[in-house]
Amino acid sequence: PSWYTSYTPYQAEISQGRLEALLNFQTMVIDLTGLPITNASLLDEGTAAGEAMTMCYGLRKGNKTKANAIFVSDECLPQTIDVIKTRALPHNIEVIVGDFKTYELNDNIFAVVVQYPAVNGDVYDYTEFFAKANELKIFKIVCADLLSLTILKPPAEFGADIAVGSTQRFGIPMGFGGPHAAYFAVRDEFKRTLPGRII
Repeated sequence: PSWYTSYTPYQAEISQGRLEALLNFQTMVIDLTGLPITNASLLDEGTAAGEAMTMCYGLRKGNKTKANAIFVSDECLPQTIDVIKTRALPHNIEVIVGDFKTYELNDNIFAVVVQYPAVNGDVYDYTEFFAKANELKIFKIVCADLLSLTILKPPAEFGADIAVGSTQRFGIPMGFGGPHAAYFAVRDEFKRTLPGRII
């Protein structure tokens, strides 16, 4: 079916065992994020966050809203904020960068993006912030460090709709190049709009 991928796995991948490795990757991401559907990776964390924004922008019509702004926590990684700003330009999306602890959400916002743990290492529980977003039918995106999720509360448990992040911490040194593969996990109802390929 065309809705899930234009990169359907082919025989060579299956025979090389790559298909199994990608399935293992997806299973790990599902287990750690608590979200039921994930793809078989994206380019990097910034790109994944940009794709999440675009996905939510498309989905906002289902919420019957003309909201045109995205709120991004100022404690997100700077490169993630920059990619979101760049991806927002052609869609005329307003990007609001601020402190999630003090910002008042409103009807013009279709999605929020937070970092977990934050850029300086702080660990926040976003339950209350996401509850306010829920009241306004705002999508909730979490950029989460995958390795930290082995001990921290999964994003799904405090209300995330989408979790994205880098897999760099899983044994690939910074000096080995990059970008490092990103993960992208969503709630089940968003599986038909999930970017990338699904094994």
